[in-house]
Amino acid sequence: MSTEPTRILFVCMGNICRSPAAEAVFLNLVEARGLSDRFHVDSAGTGGWHAGEPADSRSREEGVRRGFDLSTTARQVHDGDWEAFDLLVCMDQDNATLLSERGAPNEKVRLLLEWHPDSEHREVPDPYYGGADGFVHMYDLIEAACGRLLEELEASSAAD
Repeated sequence: MSTEPTRILFVCMGNICRSPAAEAVFLNLVEARGLSDRFHVDSAGTGGWHAGEPADSRSREEGVRRGFDLSTTARQVHDGDWEAFDLLVCMDQDNATLLSERGAPNEKVRLLLEWHPDSEHREVPDPYYGGADGFVHMYDLIEAACGRLLEELEASSAAD
């Protein structure tokens, strides 16, 4: 069994709505299961215009309502992330395509909703230009997928 933690980077466009929410949800699940030493988790955006900013206030509010800590600061992905992380988990196909075009290994780039129990959901919609209900929906999707992602990673590390 590997002693190195599994390194996961959640990616969206600006790193202020979806990817920090996914980071917070996944970290919460990891901590609840006592697996913090087995995972290194971060988030980033393909665009850099929000770098250095906190998560969107609506995302933070919905996160707090659900018991998640979104105290991260936005950052932009960089080419070093391809080596630093084992898995680059994107919120939508546009961001996955951008990572691949920038040189990220295709075998590391995945869509978060590949782990959603309902296969009709393929992408986490960007709630930035909408109302609070978009953030509720975003968290519903992220929570369902992150739970299954963690289960898969636990099962694969147990098999190693």
